[in-house]
Amino acid sequence: SVSNIVPESCLLIVVGLLVGGLIKGVGEKPPILKSDIFFLFLLPPIILDAGYFLPLRPFTENLGTILIFAVVGTLWNAFFLGGLMYAVCQLGGPGLNHISLLANLLFGSIISAVDPVAVLAVFEEIHINELLHILVFGESLLNDAVTVVLYHLFEEFANFEQVTILDIILGFLSFFVVSLGGVLVGVIYGVIAAFTSRFTSHIRVIEPLFVFLYSYMAYLSAELFHLSGIMALIAAGVVMRPYVEANISHKSHTTIKYFLKMWSSVSETLIFIFLGVSTVAGHHYWNWTFVISTLFFCLIARVLGVLVLTWFINKFRIVKLTPKDQFIIAYGGLRGAIAFSLGYLLDYEHFSMRDMFLTAIITVIFFTVFVQGMTIRPLVDLLAVKKKQETKRSINEEIHTQFLDHLLTGIEDICGHYGHHHWKDKLNRFNKKYVKKCLIAGERSKEPQLIAFYHKMEMKQAIELVESGGIGKIPSAVSTVSIQNINPQTLPLERVIPALSKDKEEEIRKILRTNLQKTRQRLRSYNRHTLVADPYEEAWNQMLLRRQKARQLEQKMNNYLTVPAHRVDSPTMSRARIGSDPLAYEPKEDSENLPIITIDPASPQSPESVDLMSEEPKGCSGLPPSPEEDEEGLVMRVKEPSSPGTDDVFTPGASDSPSNQRMLRCLSDPGPRPEPEEGEPFIPKGQ
Repeated sequence: SVSNIVPESCLLIVVGLLVGGLIKGVGEKPPILKSDIFFLFLLPPIILDAGYFLPLRPFTENLGTILIFAVVGTLWNAFFLGGLMYAVCQLGGPGLNHISLLANLLFGSIISAVDPVAVLAVFEEIHINELLHILVFGESLLNDAVTVVLYHLFEEFANFEQVTILDIILGFLSFFVVSLGGVLVGVIYGVIAAFTSRFTSHIRVIEPLFVFLYSYMAYLSAELFHLSGIMALIAAGVVMRPYVEANISHKSHTTIKYFLKMWSSVSETLIFIFLGVSTVAGHHYWNWTFVISTLFFCLIARVLGVLVLTWFINKFRIVKLTPKDQFIIAYGGLRGAIAFSLGYLLDYEHFSMRDMFLTAIITVIFFTVFVQGMTIRPLVDLLAVKKKQETKRSINEEIHTQFLDHLLTGIEDICGHYGHHHWKDKLNRFNKKYVKKCLIAGERSKEPQLIAFYHKMEMKQAIELVESGGIGKIPSAVSTVSIQNINPQTLPLERVIPALSKDKEEEIRKILRTNLQKTRQRLRSYNRHTLVADPYEEAWNQMLLRRQKARQLEQKMNNYLTVPAHRVDSPTMSRARIGSDPLAYEPKEDSENLPIITIDPASPQSPESVDLMSEEPKGCSGLPPSPEEDEEGLVMRVKEPSSPGTDDVFTPGASDSPSNQRMLRCLSDPGPRPEPEEGEPFIPKGQ
């Protein structure tokens, strides 16, 4: 229940404080976290674990933002804090007057960097969303180059009698040498590790050893030349992972994963415990003015830096960083054991105030880890910041993500804009064409990962079927090639899967590989000025127009030929209309005793006159209709075309009940259609 409120790092520091107090209480001298032990043995496992399992896609997509926070933000913190602390020292009385500007700038460079160990310890417990996690953690990883450069630069400048402009320019250039040199060392060792893993198929036991060995050699080589060891480890882990995992066995992959997690967890535990023990054991010099000013200015510099840099970054980001995100980034700037170890490395001869610096550094570390680390979880819940998705992405999401990547790459090509997706696609094509062939053994360098995984799964399933003796009940998921490879003996005649010859199967695979797996072929660049006119385009347009006109004409004819259901008038209304124009009703001799409805256009005397000529059969005679009459139904005759808006009337008979009328309306009503134009006949003549 305590670990749900207090982060693990805080509890470990408390354990270290208790252990240090007990050791000191029995009269022994507690051990101190020496910088050599920290930098050579405790820090590399944590950084290698972070670099090897780095989520590469969000890291590369937010690389610009991370670099701005890591480089510009750390420089701002160092110089802002160093300058203000120098002002405090000048105004703070006799105990602080002797501290020079370079010493304050060196102190600012030590305390300004966000610590990756502390960030990992806290952020993995609160399960913050991937964007915020990669921004803060990426900043803590990449600011190592800035910290190393500033630390060594100010340490060297402290020995100089006079600092010239040339020294400052060389110091600025050394940042690029340290950062890019560290990355280059890491890439070289990563490629060597990947190439070595290509030849370990006959001795799987030592595969994990090569990963750890080459990574540690990259770190030591970078530190040997005062380059950034952290960036070398990250680069080595990122470069070697895809190729090494394609070459090594599944058991070796599991070994690497769990050994790295265990090793980094042990290192993290030892770091925080030793931090607590060193606090009790070390020499301290407490100065209220210096310590409180350091703590206050650290918070102010972090908040101002995040606000200003985010305002600038949001001008270029599609997904903007919200005020909640900015608060978490500023609040998550934790300090840790790297700052303590760098402070411990200071020399007493040149920095007589080392004890005061260490006291201020430990105070800032304790404040950020205890206060900010303990309150960040309730603040994340209070602000309703988006949490990390615990479930893995489905294959459907992976496929659609890749599809959108190819789509955006194509759009960039059409626009002629060489953006992020264009260069990413170039790199992937170069990787598939050249690098994979050199670093990955066998057919796995040619097959996509999904196809290779499917082959591995079907091989495993086929082996299980053979071992269990269920070869006669082969499921449809297992292809014939796996069965033929594993059990080449003749199979029974009744087979679930149809037999395919080797040649036929190889031909099918070749067709699929050449056509389906080329996700994006290089085509000629699109240019609207050099488009060739299509000779058939005009003919196609004419054909489409003729089809459209024919369809419209057919629809019009259907509207003309469809007779809508007539509404039923009351008998009183029908008699009144018949009485208004009795001459309109004339019996027809050729009607053969069938009711004939004749539609008469309105006359000037009676604007609405509709005549019913014969209503004897069926309707008024009272006799049941014969089968012949029933089959013939009503015969409708037209006297003259009617104008739109004319009312049609007929006398309801026995067969004209409301239910029959509803049926007629359903059968005859074609739905919404255009109204007939003025002067058009409702039913054309001759029909």
